Amino acid sequence: MNNDLLEVENVVKQYAGHLALDGVSLTVPENSIYGLLGPNGAGKTTLIRIINCITAPDSGEVRLNGKRMTPADVQHIGYLPEERGLYKKMKVGDQALYLAQLKGMTKNDALKALKYWFEKFEIQDWWSKKVEELSKGMAQKVQFITTVLHEPKLLIFDEPFSGFDPVNTDIMKREILTLRDKGATIIFSTHNMETVEDLCENISLVDKAKIVLQGNVSEIRASHATNTFVVGSKTELSETDFKLVSHITRNGIFESTLIKDPTETNNTLLKRLIEKSEILSFEELLPGMNDIFIKTVTK
Repeated sequence: MNNDLLEVENVVKQYAGHLALDGVSLTVPENSIYGLLGPNGAGKTTLIRIINCITAPDSGEVRLNGKRMTPADVQHIGYLPEERGLYKKMKVGDQALYLAQLKGMTKNDALKALKYWFEKFEIQDWWSKKVEELSKGMAQKVQFITTVLHEPKLLIFDEPFSGFDPVNTDIMKREILTLRDKGATIIFSTHNMETVEDLCENISLVDKAKIVLQGNVSEIRASHATNTFVVGSKTELSETDFKLVSHITRNGIFESTLIKDPTETNNTLLKRLIEKSEILSFEELLPGMNDIFIKTVTK
């Protein structure tokens, strides 16, 4: 049984001599959060536009639930673009209701759903305000609501935390995780690699129109391991016994960063450490997605 909601197969797109996508393929599992990453101009937005049937590929195919996508499938997608699209002179409530009905909701169902979300975000007072009266973050909340309101199978968020302070960013992260837990499949496009580590299970990194890195986030980080460990010990470790990079004392504990010989197992290293001191903590220091992103796109 195929558990992939979205499949992109060998998609090519060219604009006036510029190759935007060159044989891009990826699969997005159901009920997952999938990171679509890449530097500016890499081809991410073009791919998102193709998935949304805003434009068509020159060749290749996009499938939703195993069937080739058609414009009618767009009703099953919620898309929050990086460039926001609210009408500034329109009242927030009227606009949210209008956008919900465009997605096929009845007025009655839309009003019920909007009441739920406006109360959830504690923004009932915004209903009669004009969009131009809202801050960037406030407008972002409204557009988030209009994106998820019709409970689409697939949600595409492009830099969804733009304009948010840390508190509201955390609130939105929790909402995205809740949407996934309730059955949504989410494509998440961002330059914030810390957010990728927090939310995404799998990623594709696009650079110069091609996929240059793809897979499970934890496995990617593990594959870029540098054999670096952080060890907490009761007594100071010796540079003659271990390849120390740095060491500090914190609250009476000696914290050492060291490099393990690639031929040595973790168990053997830990055994040697125990012979020299009482070991209080032992953790492999894996590179973050930010470092991996930079390393991959600057090769």
